[in-house]
Parts: sequence; structure tokens; C-alpha cells
Amino acid sequence: MLSTFNDALNSDRFIVTAEVAPPKGTDISAILEDAELIRDLVDAINITDNQRAVMRMSPIAVGKLLMDEGHEVIVQLTCRDRNRLALQSDLLAASALGIENICVMTGDHTTKGDHVGAKAVYDLDSVQLLSLITKMMGGSDMAGNELAGAPSFTVGAVSNTDVTKRMQMLKLKKKINVGAQFIQTQAVYDVESFKDFSVLMDQIGPNVPIMAGIIPLRSAAMAHFMNNNIPGIRVGDELIKRMENARDPIQEGLEIAAESILELRDMCRGIHLMPIGGHGNTQRLLEMAGLYNR
Repeated sequence: MLSTFNDALNSDRFIVTAEVAPPKGTDISAILEDAELIRDLVDAINITDNQRAVMRMSPIAVGKLLMDEGHEVIVQLTCRDRNRLALQSDLLAASALGIENICVMTGDHTTKGDHVGAKAVYDLDSVQLLSLITKMMGGSDMAGNELAGAPSFTVGAVSNTDVTKRMQMLKLKKKINVGAQFIQTQAVYDVESFKDFSVLMDQIGPNVPIMAGIIPLRSAAMAHFMNNNIPGIRVGDELIKRMENARDPIQEGLEIAAESILELRDMCRGIHLMPIGGHGNTQRLLEMAGLYNR
């Protein structure tokens, strides 16, 4: 592995990052074990921020804990739960703790999570948050006040890959214009559609690395659930039939993911793994995709 995620972004190697979710409670043993499974397999571990609006431990705290274990981390930061004061405060805290990589996103609405009565904030959107981070790295807060020490981050953003969604593609261009240094995509199941997205990225952000999202399927029911509940993801009928007819759905899902990775390698700078249920099969998937012992 190269020494930092930023080093990897600025190299010519194919990058692999992987996602972990903080615990819903104070017991961190499971996430430490999950991270250990992918030590030396990935360039960075991406830590979710109340993913799908389900309350969990702060990703900043988990980021520090994983860094103490020797892992390179990317901390997600959503706009859903914080106003501009809290966002700036958390960014300064992350920097003080040594966290160098941030991935920003708007965040799923609270009605989709486990605290449906929670009030969504959305004081800023992801474009405004990226602009704010750029301003803070320049030495001032959002109100123009000078900072006593400026943070320094490698900062990324997220996007789906459907180029027919013109407003979302316009927003992606804005994210790049205000400072996104890498783009992490929603899960990719249609490689042909991703080709169109990569062509668009060549036009609006030719030097911005794309990390293609990969979620290995575990069942046909999981594919139907994502189609019905997660915007930006579309699992095609052919893949669903493969899962329905598979003797071993877990293995079939890994094979589909590996096939996708092999096809995507010439269209992006890396992949971002988002397995459901932990990283027990991540090494096997990387071996199948020819990415083990890079």
C-alpha cells in the first residue's frame, strides 16, 4: 500500500477503498475486527455517517480509533444532521485528530431511518459544504473570520451514474468546480451506463478520480429491495434472474461483482466496496477480480 490515500490518488495505480459502519452502541470490537479483515487489502477505509439515517457512533471518533490501529481512513460527513456551525466544528475536530480525508454528502432523509421524528437540518447542501471546506482550508470560516490554524483535507463527494438525470449531473459538475478531489459513485450494476458516465466525467472533471461503487448482491430479494428503496441504484432483470437461479446466491453475487470490476477497470481510477454484513468475503472478491496482492 502507498503511504496515504492522497498518495494513491496521485499515483497511477488502481485504487481500492472499502466501507465500514460505526457501531450502534459503545462496543467497537466488531468494527475493529471488520477493519482487520481488510488490512493491507485496501488503500483506505471509508467510515459512514449515520448511514441511511440510522443513528450510530460518530464517524470522527471511529476514524480516530481506526487510525490508532494503523488504518488509513476516509470520514464521511453528511449535511442532514448538522447546521453550518456544527459542520465547521466537526471539521476542525477531525483535523485536530489527524483525519486527512473527508467524503461529503447530503445524507438520506430522517424518514428513512430509525428516528423518524428527528428533524432533518440540511442547512447546507453538499455543494455548499464542499465550498465551505475549501474556504476553511484557505484559513477562514464560513463567515469570513480568520482561523487560528487551517485544516488540510483530501476531500471527495458522491454521485450516481445516470447521465439522464441532468440536474444531478449539473450538481456533480458544481461539486468538482468547488473542490471535490475524487468522486465516489453509487453502486454500479450497469457497466454500459457507467461508460456514458465516464465519458461525461472526462468532459467535466478529466483529472478527478472516479471510485466506482460495488455492492455484492446476496440474494434476489436484496436486489429488489435496492431497486425499490435506494435512489440511483438499478439492478437489471438479467442479474436478478441470475440471483434467483443461483445454487449459492452469495457466490453468485461475488461473481457478478468481480465481473463488473474487471469491466470497470478501464473506465475508472478505482472501486469503493460496500458489502452488506461485513468484509468476510472481501479478500475472496478481490482475488476473483485480480486485485489481491496488487
